[in-house]
Amino acid sequence: MNKPYCHYRGKFLSLLERDTWEYAERINSQGVVVIVATTDEQDIILVEQFRMPVNTSVIELPAGLMGDIAEFRDESVFAAASRELHEETGFEADHWNHIMECPASAGMSSEILSIVRATGLVRTGEGGGDSSENIHVHIIALNKVDQWLERQISKGKLLDPKIYSALHWISQEGH
Repeated sequence: MNKPYCHYRGKFLSLLERDTWEYAERINSQGVVVIVATTDEQDIILVEQFRMPVNTSVIELPAGLMGDIAEFRDESVFAAASRELHEETGFEADHWNHIMECPASAGMSSEILSIVRATGLVRTGEGGGDSSENIHVHIIALNKVDQWLERQISKGKLLDPKIYSALHWISQEGH
């Protein structure tokens, strides 16, 4: 495999080409952690934020970059997940399990997602993200989440499809 040619290197992304295939690479992190978090009351924790590339609000699982800040450069997947869950949602988890690693968008980006499961949640803060974010936290009963998601779509919001993967994984627990 040939070494990629860099067409552009910005502050956060590079645009690369390898063997005629163009793709993006995130410069400032070791990957992304995505959190499938549920409460003991059978609620799923989702977040909503405006996403500039699609110019609208998107409903998502809590997530964030790993190792993007110097003091967190060598943090583990679970340390990053814990930090991001609290920062975005105000929740802390007692139990963590690794679900899988997978590409974010294999045809467009080299970014790898680490998906983890968080249970035993306790809310210890408000969440909302850091100073550069405006995150809204949604706590949705699992038995009503399908209808809630449909309502969000009817309001013109976009849904991250990883939510449906998360609902599948949750439904398979205990089977």
